Amino acid sequence: MTSQTILAVGAAGQFAGLVVAALSQRDARVRGLVRSAEQGNEAQRLGAAEVIIGDLRDARGVDAALAGVDAVFYIAPAFLPDEAEIGKRFVEAVRRSGARRIVFSSVIHPVLAELPNHAAKAPVEAAILDSGLEYVLLHPTVFFQNYAAAWTKILASGVLAEPWSSETRFSRVDYRDVAEVAAIALLGDRLLHGTFELCADGELNRHQVAALIAEVIGRGVRADRIDPDTLGKQADALRPMFAHYDHHGLVGSSLTLRSILGHAPRTLCAYFEELGRKSGLVSQPPDRAGAKEGAL
Repeated sequence: MTSQTILAVGAAGQFAGLVVAALSQRDARVRGLVRSAEQGNEAQRLGAAEVIIGDLRDARGVDAALAGVDAVFYIAPAFLPDEAEIGKRFVEAVRRSGARRIVFSSVIHPVLAELPNHAAKAPVEAAILDSGLEYVLLHPTVFFQNYAAAWTKILASGVLAEPWSSETRFSRVDYRDVAEVAAIALLGDRLLHGTFELCADGELNRHQVAALIAEVIGRGVRADRIDPDTLGKQADALRPMFAHYDHHGLVGSSLTLRSILGHAPRTLCAYFEELGRKSGLVSQPPDRAGAKEGAL
């Protein structure tokens, strides 16, 4: 399938961009759907052979992006309003286009109706299942990359804080591993018609993650809880998620990801070491860190 054209939605994005890079490394021809010329330049830097500037709400633009493609990678922008309806319309556009396959980066446990960002993906999955398309559904858990935006603040304050309980446990995953699975799913048939939970090893709460960061950077980091009431109206849409996470985490098995990759998934410790090296705090990974993570 490497001679065929694959459309990557949001090809310059933090996560879809990793899929573009993974496909490019496998000599696949990628067309990127992006929202601006600047994003188009970034998508091409990541390896897209061509770009289409458009928007998921623009039916004509979507149709133009899909024209002549053989397979599609789809991930919705985070907390997209009307995500389910936009996703269902996109799936129908893929079906009309004559593309053969769709790989959807969904979310772990899309049946969790209390979490709007999870529940919005279930109707999209249903549309894919009913479409007659070849499909692969990916269910990644919380991304390592979510820590990147807060890294500088964590280093400055010595505090890892989020607006839910510090006791709640989560499985996590490096989206580069998810991107590798997506590339495998787009370029071959061994994952065809499968639904795959994608988690790295470990189910850590915030205290344990803070201890892992402290181990990597060589100084103390403590866990704290942000009061959601202090976050203002911009966080109102996220309150159901915060309330759920106060009592329930998101955990899963690493077995599936390990089996698909054929090797151990990336570890959270190794990811923090990368961030530490970029910050000039870590010169080389400590040999003991990976073992410590597994023991937490």
